Amino acid sequence: MDKLKKVLSGQDGNDDLNVLQSANEASTLGWGTRVKGFLACFVSGVLCSLLGTCLLWVPKTGLTLFAVFYSLGNIASLLSTVFLMGPLKQLKRMCDKSRALATGIMITCLVLTFCAAFWWKNRGLALLFCILQFLAFTWYSLSYIPFARDAIIKLFSACFK
Repeated sequence: MDKLKKVLSGQDGNDDLNVLQSANEASTLGWGTRVKGFLACFVSGVLCSLLGTCLLWVPKTGLTLFAVFYSLGNIASLLSTVFLMGPLKQLKRMCDKSRALATGIMITCLVLTFCAAFWWKNRGLALLFCILQFLAFTWYSLSYIPFARDAIIKLFSACFK
């Protein structure tokens, strides 16, 4: 009955936020555990990416394996920061005004890489999407370093004058 009253009075919209907040609070870890989780996830992401790079030279299926392992490595590396910040804060920062475009392009390229590798079976597109993933992930990562994006833009504008 209380839930019905909340829905009818328009107060039901806060339940999703409360669920996310309670999940964030329930999953509090000690700082040492967070750092260990971050390192384990980040190192596994780097290893997946390196494995993908090594598998690039396997005949016939190498490019597909590269695309899959490289994408899984990027996902693991991205998720590693969840250990440091927490899931809710990570999502908020990913959707921040300065990172939203890079996040959207990065996630779109991740999905398109898997589509190109498995459904479309187009290795050239998979490689293109991996390159775009790398560029979007780099641009996303630079947003955490103060003034790094501005420095890159000034560097490229000075090079191409």
